[in-house]
Amino acid sequence: MAAAGLRALLDSVRYEVLPGKATEDKVLAHVPRDVVVTVTASPVKGLDPTLDLTGRLAAHGYRVVPHVPARLLRDDLHLKEVAGRLREAGVDDVFVPAGDADPPAGVYDGALPVLRRLSELGRPFAHVGVTGYPESHPLIHDDVTIQAMWDKREHATYLVSNLCFDPRVLGEWIVRIRRRDVTLPLYVGVAGPVQRAKLLAMATKIGVGESTRFLAKHASWFVRFAAPGGYAPERLLTRTQEALTAPSAGVAGLHLFTFNQIAETERWRRALLDRLGG
Repeated sequence: MAAAGLRALLDSVRYEVLPGKATEDKVLAHVPRDVVVTVTASPVKGLDPTLDLTGRLAAHGYRVVPHVPARLLRDDLHLKEVAGRLREAGVDDVFVPAGDADPPAGVYDGALPVLRRLSELGRPFAHVGVTGYPESHPLIHDDVTIQAMWDKREHATYLVSNLCFDPRVLGEWIVRIRRRDVTLPLYVGVAGPVQRAKLLAMATKIGVGESTRFLAKHASWFVRFAAPGGYAPERLLTRTQEALTAPSAGVAGLHLFTFNQIAETERWRRALLDRLGG
């Protein structure tokens, strides 16, 4: 039963990609049209690369979910412009995190005001995702992050968990948020089969200031990827499959962080589905 549940999650995946010169070609070459593609946004490069790639992938027939970080929006007019541009591209799903831009580009310093404003604008998107933090946020207490999910629930339609490498922590977090009546469907964030050397190379390509921020924020990732035996997404999923597939968990699928290792991620997913009998 657990294996069947895991197969279902692997059939309901979202691939997170970074907007880069080769990203469109990689997606077209390796990602099936029934896989949702989410496009990140950079505090250094702004929203335009995200919006551009979103439009191109949508035109190719993908269901695309752009990240629209609150701290990259200048004001209400900018939000309206972004929403209009995305709707013209046929986008009906956005992911709204707070974002890492410091200082913010404009009036929004968190996701909740943006979510409220989208509701006031008539809810232009049928689906709106927000972030959850299984592992402690470096600046925000755990109870505060869960309260924030509660506050966002009337404006959002689903939840995406940030990366977590600890099966016990992930399972306990899911139980905690459900006990707090956070009932939004959950996409569990999982790192794909990324290699440390390739992750480091990717980080150094995204700009000096941004890569410094990336490495500082995610230093523990590199330790995990470089540890004896390394990181294996299949091992994490196997150890958490009961927690992820329990009906009470409300897990709708997996959000796979590809770090633009798109071909490797899809090969891994297909191979695991084959081993599970999918």
